[in-house]
Amino acid sequence: MKCGAGGVRSAARFAGIGLAAAVFYQLVVRTRVLNWGARPAEIEAHLPGDDLLPDADGVATRAISIEASPHHIYPWLVQMGPTPRGGAYTYDWIENLFGLNMHSADHILDDFQHPRIGDKVGVGPNSMVVEIADPGHCFATRSADGNWVWAFTIVPDGTGARLISRNRFRLPRPADRIGMVIMEPGSLVMERKMLRGIKERAEQLAEQDRPGR
Repeated sequence: MKCGAGGVRSAARFAGIGLAAAVFYQLVVRTRVLNWGARPAEIEAHLPGDDLLPDADGVATRAISIEASPHHIYPWLVQMGPTPRGGAYTYDWIENLFGLNMHSADHILDDFQHPRIGDKVGVGPNSMVVEIADPGHCFATRSADGNWVWAFTIVPDGTGARLISRNRFRLPRPADRIGMVIMEPGSLVMERKMLRGIKERAEQLAEQDRPGR
């Protein structure tokens, strides 16, 4: 009986720690995870693509400053996707553990520079459909089931631009809600790498276009 009582106390202790960690994440960490790099006005802004999923259960707005013009940024967005497209500019080896066939390109792929509304990006259940293709301003896709919208907005900012990535998602089942909380920190790691990858490529492209080069 003593052993059983000790086990109950240990279980209660671990449950308490787990609950405290969950509360700390929800109240302190989660907002930073979902809004990495974004300014308060960007988080609150109504952006292109929001109307594609107005009743979202969750929203993540992440952003980065890029020392390049919008027309140096947009080409990298529209060619994203699995081979033969340009990858996601993130950790390819992690993407490919899930069989996504991602290989990040370091050059512009002309075949994917003129997307049309309704074009599919990817294949099978992971495919996304192009919903907005506004050169130099916005590129947005929506999942085939309508539960996920991913929109990129480019906003001029001084001599460069801000690239804002907004994910809106609907979570129809309790399991989806639990799974999303687990996935959120991982999504930050991948998307931060992606935004930095786009920044690096866009700034290199802008440097190549400078007069005298």
